[in-house]
Amino acid sequence: MRFYRLSLYRGLGYMVLGTLVGALITILIRLLMGLPAGNAEPVLVSGALLGSMAFMYGTGVLDDWLKWAKGIDTPEASLESEVEGYKRFIHVSYDHKVIGIQYGLTSLLVLLVAGLFAWIFRTELAQPGLQFLTPDGFNTLISLHGIVNIGGMLLGVAAMSNYLVPLMIGANDMAFPRLNAFAYWLNIPAIVMLLSTILLGGVDAGWTGYPPLSENLSKIGFSMFFLGVYLIGLSSILGALNLITTIVRMRAPGMTLFRMPIFVWSVLATVVISVTATQLIGLSFQMVLFDRIFGMNFFNPDQGGNVLLFQNLFWFYSHPAVYVFVLPGLGIISELLPVFSRKPLFGYRWVALSSMAIALIGFFVWAHHMFTSGMANYLRVPFTYSTMLVAVPTGVKFFSWLGTMWHGKLSFKTPMLYVLGAVSIFLLGGLSGPPNATVATDLHIHDTYFIVGHFHATMFGGYLFPFIAAIYYWFPLMTGRMYNERLGKIGFWLMLIGFYAQSLFQMQSGLLGMRRRIADYDPGLGVDFQQMMVSIAGFVVGAGVLVFITNLALSIRRGEVAVPNPWRSRSPEWHIPVPIRGHNYEEPFEVIGDPYDYGLEDSAYTSLGGAAGSTADSTSAVPEPAAAD
Repeated sequence: MRFYRLSLYRGLGYMVLGTLVGALITILIRLLMGLPAGNAEPVLVSGALLGSMAFMYGTGVLDDWLKWAKGIDTPEASLESEVEGYKRFIHVSYDHKVIGIQYGLTSLLVLLVAGLFAWIFRTELAQPGLQFLTPDGFNTLISLHGIVNIGGMLLGVAAMSNYLVPLMIGANDMAFPRLNAFAYWLNIPAIVMLLSTILLGGVDAGWTGYPPLSENLSKIGFSMFFLGVYLIGLSSILGALNLITTIVRMRAPGMTLFRMPIFVWSVLATVVISVTATQLIGLSFQMVLFDRIFGMNFFNPDQGGNVLLFQNLFWFYSHPAVYVFVLPGLGIISELLPVFSRKPLFGYRWVALSSMAIALIGFFVWAHHMFTSGMANYLRVPFTYSTMLVAVPTGVKFFSWLGTMWHGKLSFKTPMLYVLGAVSIFLLGGLSGPPNATVATDLHIHDTYFIVGHFHATMFGGYLFPFIAAIYYWFPLMTGRMYNERLGKIGFWLMLIGFYAQSLFQMQSGLLGMRRRIADYDPGLGVDFQQMMVSIAGFVVGAGVLVFITNLALSIRRGEVAVPNPWRSRSPEWHIPVPIRGHNYEEPFEVIGDPYDYGLEDSAYTSLGGAAGSTADSTSAVPEPAAAD
């Protein structure tokens, strides 16, 4: 297939053309209305919106819907691809497995870009004084580091959910394959918009986009910032609706709620948050955009607006959003620990319900981000207690993990190492959380590097380490090959050691008074050594990530051919031929047992393939030759 017929390239071409047409139409309308045609912001926003729609049309993801609108018969979406090899992942596909990998590859690329931004500004912060960045340039990089990372993590969550959920529940695809493809491709113009802000004056208000800073009309990059996040949020909502329908309606016979894999429970809790809260960040960013373009003054105090309204709207989503990243990661931990401990998951029902409890409580804690904003004193107390309450269902998970490993036959393969690293790092994030939830301490440490260290611990332990563990664990299923165990462990130790040094020195800097989001600091503050160590540790973490990427790239081409079910898992996706193409299951199966009864004689989870899921030999550790050295 010629390159211009591939969805990605064709879509980008249409996006450029659509942006130009949208800009010209807007200029013409402004001239007809007697308005100055040289106002760049409305022209750019209109062009970007039309360019995004043109991108979606150019990819071909709308073709079936347009045929349906014309009255043309559209049969069931085909899971077969017209292209092969790597081209499948830059072309429209309706197969949830291909879409999951598309999300995963895009997530890794976006996270690498965000990490590059961090390397640049951490080099600037390695010593006092401005080295090579201007304050505006520094603030733009640190703002994009935050929001691009968040976008990358949302893509990673979608990758795990799309690839694994249908396989785990016995479905052949998602409930709405066309909507699934549409939701993925919507992220590409969004990412282009976010990165374009560097060329359009930058964004210097932090990843939160707080007004009135974000209403600075001289920086039109903010408009692209808000539009990009808006499209990512729309993709998240559409994906969440698809996953809810898939989980509720398409489970295999016999798979009751309390026979579902724990990862599916965590995804269900996550998508409930996405459906009910994501609109709020979209609304808040849209209101700032309307302030900028139409002068609507939602957040302009001089015209009766209220900037605290933005914070309430923003954090009502953005704190539950932490659990959008974290809950799937915690589900991965609970999914892998029984496999590498050869024991049943301790307290399965409590762990399942704890995910739903975290999702529910997460909606009642947003205002702890606003303790220093001038909110009424009497409101601080209930939000302190509600924030502390989140520790209860989270503690349930920790006790489950410890109970699962207790007296187990542990195998320390690379996925297990990342799981254990995730547990320890997330514990650090959890222990550093209560000072932020308690008013007396938060008033002192808010907006310091202590918060930065706490948040990085939460994200590394709750998302990044489990995400990498999941990639390594399901790598044989996705590729039919094994990763390199030695490189896997080298990357793990680099990331673990680097992370601990980074986060702990960030917290110490914060306790010494180092403010976040500043390009320079006073040498008399006494944080020179800590900031240098944070920068060095950041490069060590980055080196670990590069080892991980290198391992994947080499193993895809030269890794040993994987044996069937190398981890001896009970989950149904490991009991079908690899690589999986087209429909997942030629014949439907029935769930006849519990998913995590490792170590129990004559126990089976599914009827797939007759004896599939049997664990008669599951008391032994995972065999050593499972991965190539």
